[in-house]
Amino acid sequence: MKTSPFRPLRLIRLTITNLWLTLSLATSAGFQTWAAALQYQPAPPDNPLKGFVRSGSRTFNDFPHSLEFSYVPLRALMTGPTNIDLTRVEKSLDAAASRGNQAIFRVYLDFPGSGLPTGIPQFLLDGGLATHCYPNQHDMCPDYEDPRLRTALTNFIAALGERYDGDPRVGFIEAGLLGSWGEWRTFSPAWRWFASDAVQRGVLDAYEAAFQRTKVLVRFPDELNAGRPFGYHDDWFARGTLTSFMEKLERAGPMAINKWRTEPIGGRIHPLLQGCVWDESSCAPEGQDFESCVQASHASWLMDSAVFRQDFPEGNRERALAAARSLGYEFHVPAAELEVGADAVKVRVSVRNLGVAPFYYDWPAELGIMDSQDNLAGTWKTDWKLTSIMPGEPAAVWEAMLRPEVGQGIYTFLLRVVNPLPGGKPLRFANVEQDQDKDGWLTLGSLGVGQ
Repeated sequence: MKTSPFRPLRLIRLTITNLWLTLSLATSAGFQTWAAALQYQPAPPDNPLKGFVRSGSRTFNDFPHSLEFSYVPLRALMTGPTNIDLTRVEKSLDAAASRGNQAIFRVYLDFPGSGLPTGIPQFLLDGGLATHCYPNQHDMCPDYEDPRLRTALTNFIAALGERYDGDPRVGFIEAGLLGSWGEWRTFSPAWRWFASDAVQRGVLDAYEAAFQRTKVLVRFPDELNAGRPFGYHDDWFARGTLTSFMEKLERAGPMAINKWRTEPIGGRIHPLLQGCVWDESSCAPEGQDFESCVQASHASWLMDSAVFRQDFPEGNRERALAAARSLGYEFHVPAAELEVGADAVKVRVSVRNLGVAPFYYDWPAELGIMDSQDNLAGTWKTDWKLTSIMPGEPAAVWEAMLRPEVGQGIYTFLLRVVNPLPGGKPLRFANVEQDQDKDGWLTLGSLGVGQ
């Protein structure tokens, strides 16, 4: 078998005669192989479904991001046991999508300290739902054991899943609903107005039944959720990650510890640390440095309002950008090969995950060929699975057989992962060759095709 260099388009233009071949000759025997070593460069910090998450409605700077977070009171969505209006969620999702971003949201009943009206639906209050008031707060905590509330929550989750399971505008959903701020705990440990295990199981059962495709995250690892298909969100990231959060994972057992392999880990940098954690001398507590927390938790995304402020310092910005890149997945293609036969081309691509977490959805991977006029001359869907490419493991090898029907010319072979959100940010590989010849596509190499 003859082998020769397989170079990117910018080089092949100098050596076209060395790479000319004929795909259509019936008498051609076997395959000829062209191989390329592709170059690494860091992937962008706003790759889809990872990095730092924008939240709120304030004026933002241009810090790169692909996710937006919002809280929504159940009161605004539910006016009766089965009367559910998701308009407010729709507006939030559409706003994020208009910016090319996927959304994360959490629905709450109880939001202490906000000064906002309660999140408890009015029909439940009118029907006699008992509530508790926090000392020195105007907010109300509902009686979670009330069967009317339990039925309302089950009905709401079912409607939420029917509408949003698999919706490309939604990146992740936080389970919410229970506890202060929807965090499955009370405002103070001394106030034990929380849901029993039976109520928690009912909510978890409802989410598990309602969501088969879109990933749901719960606040705390424990034995109630360890064996269920839910991720976790650590709201005290870099303050309690390596103590409280990791200790809860260990107590919940091996299924919880290994949850990151199939379910996402997200969260929020603790509010007291937001901004100053990016100072040259970080304010993170001793033993809770950001990098160690990321490595231990395998976090994919985090909220940090400070990085989006207009006055965010430039030096801190550079450190935050590096931190955003360190979250989640990072796919790098170190090598690609073309085996060219009489009427077909076999494409072989090696893909490594250099990040700390997998990609949690099997977005479609496509191959394409582009002519010398930068027009796509053909695209092919593959059955390649992004979710199978795990960090810390050898490169996966993807293969596909193409039968391009093209005329004479120079053609560039391309690879991309399709974001199902129309207008969504493309998933970009950690390669110099990413976007080299066509935006959103990784260039694998070019060769000549003749008759």
